[in-house]
Amino acid sequence: MECWGDDEYDQTNASPGRYLAVSAGMRHSCALSATSTSCWGRRDERPLETIAPATAGGVTDVSSGGGEGGTTPGSPTPTPTPTPTPTTTFTALSAGGAHSCALRSTGTIDCWGYDNDRQVRDAPSTGTFTAISAGSRHTCALSSGGAISCWGQNNNGRSTAPTSGTFTAVTTGITFSCGLRSSGTVACWGTNIYFTTPASGAFTAISASHNGNHACGLRSGGAVACWGSNSQGQASPPSGSTFTAISAGSNFTCGLTSAGAISCWGRDNHRQRADAPSTGTFTAVSAGSSFACALTSAGAISCWGRDNNSQVTDAPSSGTFTAVSAGDTHACAIKSDGTIVCWGNTGQGRAPATRSP
Repeated sequence: MECWGDDEYDQTNASPGRYLAVSAGMRHSCALSATSTSCWGRRDERPLETIAPATAGGVTDVSSGGGEGGTTPGSPTPTPTPTPTPTTTFTALSAGGAHSCALRSTGTIDCWGYDNDRQVRDAPSTGTFTAISAGSRHTCALSSGGAISCWGQNNNGRSTAPTSGTFTAVTTGITFSCGLRSSGTVACWGTNIYFTTPASGAFTAISASHNGNHACGLRSGGAVACWGSNSQGQASPPSGSTFTAISAGSNFTCGLTSAGAISCWGRDNHRQRADAPSTGTFTAVSAGSSFACALTSAGAISCWGRDNNSQVTDAPSSGTFTAVSAGDTHACAIKSDGTIVCWGNTGQGRAPATRSP
C-alpha cells in the first residue's frame, strides 16, 4: 500500500501488510486485510485499533469518514457503535466529562461513553469497590479495602494514586484527584496551578470539580472549606450555614444544607446559581458544567442551569430515583429498581437510554 499527502498525524504511514480495500479520512486511514481491519493516523478523538473480523462482525468493506477525506467508491458510511451501556443493578454513579461509571451491587465497576484516554476500557475488571468518581478524562475508585485505583489519562500524574494508606472517599478534578484518608485529612495528586496542598484539618466528605480547578470538603460540624481557583467565588462558601453534602461544579459549587435546602455559589452565567430550587427538601445534589441536578426527598429529579444539550429539560419528569450525577453536558440517575437512565448530550454513548438489570 502507498499513501501520500499531508502526514501531520502519520496518516500516510500505512501499516505494513497486504490489503483488500482502503479508505482515507481527514486525519486517519483504515484498510481491510483478509484477517483484520487496521487504522493509523490521528488518535486523540478515538483510539485506532486493529479489529479482528470476529469482533467487527464479519467485515467486508471499510470506510474512514471526516472532513475532506474520501472513501473507497461504493463504501458505506459507518455508524459508530458506542460502548454498550451497563445492564445490571447499580448502587452508585458518577458522570464525568463525556463518560460515566457506576458501581454494581456486587461492588464491581461498569463504565461507558467516550474512551479516548481508555477511561472506559481500563476500568478494573476484578476486585470490589465502594465509591467511584469520573473526572474529565480519568476515573478513580475506592476499593473495599480502602485503596484507590485510577485509570484513563495520566498527564501530570492525575491517575497515579497513593499506594499507601487507607482512604474512605475519592474525587476527581480535571487535572488532579483527591482522596480522604481514614484520619479525615485530604491527599491530592496530579497538578493544579491554583493550589499545592488541600485545606488542612479533618473532613467527612470531599468533592472536586471534574471540569474546573477547585475542590471542597465537608467538616464533621457541617462547615465547608474549599481550595483551588476562586475566580468566580466558587471556593467561598456562604458563612453561617451548615451542610450535609457538597458538590463542586465548573466554577461554581452547590451544597445541601442541614435543613435539606439547596445553596449554590460561584459563577452564574447560565443561572446555575440563581435558578437553584428555593423551595422543597432534597437529599442529594450534583454540580456539573454550568448546570446542576438534585434529588428531592420524594425521589424526584430537579435540574437547572445551562440547557444547551437538553441536560435540564430532558431530566426525567416521573419515576423514583436514589442517586443523580451531573457531568459536562449530560446527567445520569439511578432508578429505585437499580437501573440507570441518562439524558442530555448523547455523543460518544455518554447518555444512553434506560437499561434493565
